[in-house]
Amino acid sequence: MTGTPVSVNGRDYAWPQVPVVVVCVDGSEPAYMDEAVAAGRMPWLAGVRQTGTNRIAKCVVPSFTNPNNISIVTGTPPSVHGISGNFFFDPATGEEVMMNDPKFMRCGTLLAAFADSGAKVVVVTAKDKLRRQLGHKLNGVCFSSEKADEVTVAENGIEGVVEMVGMPVPSVYSAELSEFIFAAGVKIMERDRPDIMYLSTTDYVQHKHAPGTAKANDFYAMMDSYWAQLDTLGCTVALTADHGMNAKHDPDTGDVNVIYLQDLMDDWLGAGVARVILPITDPYVVHHGALGSYATIYIGDETARGKVAKKFAAMDGVLEVLSNEAACTRFELPSERVGDLVVTGEKHMTLGSSADKHDLSGLTEPLRSHGGPTEQSVPLIVNRATRSLAKDAPLRNFSVFDVALNYAEASIPQRGAAE
Repeated sequence: MTGTPVSVNGRDYAWPQVPVVVVCVDGSEPAYMDEAVAAGRMPWLAGVRQTGTNRIAKCVVPSFTNPNNISIVTGTPPSVHGISGNFFFDPATGEEVMMNDPKFMRCGTLLAAFADSGAKVVVVTAKDKLRRQLGHKLNGVCFSSEKADEVTVAENGIEGVVEMVGMPVPSVYSAELSEFIFAAGVKIMERDRPDIMYLSTTDYVQHKHAPGTAKANDFYAMMDSYWAQLDTLGCTVALTADHGMNAKHDPDTGDVNVIYLQDLMDDWLGAGVARVILPITDPYVVHHGALGSYATIYIGDETARGKVAKKFAAMDGVLEVLSNEAACTRFELPSERVGDLVVTGEKHMTLGSSADKHDLSGLTEPLRSHGGPTEQSVPLIVNRATRSLAKDAPLRNFSVFDVALNYAEASIPQRGAAE
């Protein structure tokens, strides 16, 4: 019933008293906001940090887009919702496949639950790879800026998006792909005033530009201006990220820092004995070449597994090698969708498969990427005070709806001189 709390996946969420907008800023290492605020490029956020809620949370490992976005909209870790990466080895079929089909999800989303209870819900995401899962069983609006010119009422719950926004459909490899999301969000909020809105961007800029650089600051200034508009419209605006981002290259030469795991294991064990899966893999590899700081290995022979684990653990650049059980316990992962070993890279190291399987020709700037525990710290910011939320409460990025709905105070604070 409209107005009563909604229970989803073991957690109760209060009915929104004002429109709630949750934003997932893809790849937003906290330093991006710190640098842009320090440069005077994010006046709205500077004010919110003084009068609202400004916390650091931990994202899901592997620190990739799909598992974290689904965690955010379900309020659960991957052990519950089942999405262990962007890409995985399906033992049922013996094939390596994308995990962007809703059939891989093991629980519902709070978005769908609120819509079923009568809330007006809107979801706008950058890349179409996420749209079907974010919109799983959702009786509401759900579309991607990547394919905004293809939306229909039957499929997406809306039409005429491009005309409404007044922007052409951007390139998938552009900052404008994310700007389109916010422009659409503001227009829809002005016109339809939904109860809950989820906006999820792309990390194209963060893969290419470090915190504090001109293009990074321009990007964050753009977002700040749209968040200010949503605030002015009376919305609770809550910000988090799916993962952080780090430089993964030699600072002197710009060369990619990478360990090619499959090549090494083929040398040690012979070809075909072990299989490396890189869960960062998705259809949009131009800006990262499918190189991240998390890999899982399928290797059935226990003796060979021990040999490989010992060799990798001793290598410079490897953060840790974990068994399936240890990794799934620590990172709250579904064990049957993770290999026999999990390898994570240090802060500035990536893990690859075989050198000949990675096309790095699209890397026009030195590689920046993510995937491991070193990209786990993300912002959790709300434009309202949350005085009943314990200051030492351990927060995850998938706590953001809980914080926005259950703890954010109804009145909008006065920004004062901070803006």
